[in-house]
Amino acid sequence: MYDAFYGLADRPFQLTPDPRFWCETSTHRKAMAYLGYGLAQGEGFIVITGDIGAGKTTLVGHLTAQIDPANLNVITIVSTAVEHEDLLRIVAQGLNLDPAGKTKAELLMIVERGLHAVARTGRRTLLIVDEAQALPPSALEELRMLSNFQAGGRALVQIFLLGQPEFRERLNGSDRLEQLRQRVIAVHHLDPMAAEEVEDYVTHRLTVAGWTGRPAFSADAFAALHRATGGVPRRLNHLMTRVLLHGSLAQAETIDAALIAGVVADEERDLPAPRADAPATPRPAATVANDAAATTLTRADPQTEARIAALEARIAEQDAALRRVLTLLVDWVEGDAARAEAMRGAA
Repeated sequence: MYDAFYGLADRPFQLTPDPRFWCETSTHRKAMAYLGYGLAQGEGFIVITGDIGAGKTTLVGHLTAQIDPANLNVITIVSTAVEHEDLLRIVAQGLNLDPAGKTKAELLMIVERGLHAVARTGRRTLLIVDEAQALPPSALEELRMLSNFQAGGRALVQIFLLGQPEFRERLNGSDRLEQLRQRVIAVHHLDPMAAEEVEDYVTHRLTVAGWTGRPAFSADAFAALHRATGGVPRRLNHLMTRVLLHGSLAQAETIDAALIAGVVADEERDLPAPRADAPATPRPAATVANDAAATTLTRADPQTEARIAALEARIAEQDAALRRVLTLLVDWVEGDAARAEAMRGAA
């Protein structure tokens, strides 16, 4: 609707990443520099992190659009907690191999043969893993093993890992990932856009979509957009879509801060933000039951609230202790399996 009213040939702020609308902000310029450096090195891991909506997938789309397939064979994986053998199967499929019915050892053999086959054509293999924070330790270990494959002293595969900030924290804080961490040759975090970059971003995307100056933007519009979105590209795309739709319905020829504030207020009514004290993750059933019981009590009773708070704290401690025990059990089982495999290999 708004594209017809404003004479646009396309919708410039769709949430689906589109390399045509790539806009190089300062943080994305740095990320591309790191990726270019990594490609020149031809080995190891490059890690790019960013908050949700920071533009990681768009960055990958822009990168792959620049790559000459005659030089690089690109395999892209969007991780959804893929286990290690499933990861190997996806890589095998990316090498045009059939992984059906193969054991882990057989998968590693056919993947290595596939990487050698690509190398014989004069190309390297680039493996891009998006949403890397969802990968379990076993899958990350398989990626490290793949990075060991070589031919003539050169790595057969190079790996780019993209994930949310917790992936970088996990990488830096886990002793189990030390060997992978030693193979990381560059790390970059995608920051939100600065206030002065919002105007260039918005007008660039509009121009790609055929913008000829309708709608116009007031001097205070871009500052209002930055305040409302924090400079996060996906949030900005979402808000600009609603702003343009509202503007077309109101037949507004100029987008100003007042119009943007009205759209933000409408969205807050339609989709109210979660309360600041709302839990970020599901809580144990016992805690939920306690909350339900607490709603029948008056908030003015400090003793009751103190008892409820103490009970919730105790349950949280028990949950944390249980997670620690489960982690130790997983480590013990995996370690025992590794020792058994080593003994069989020695025999």
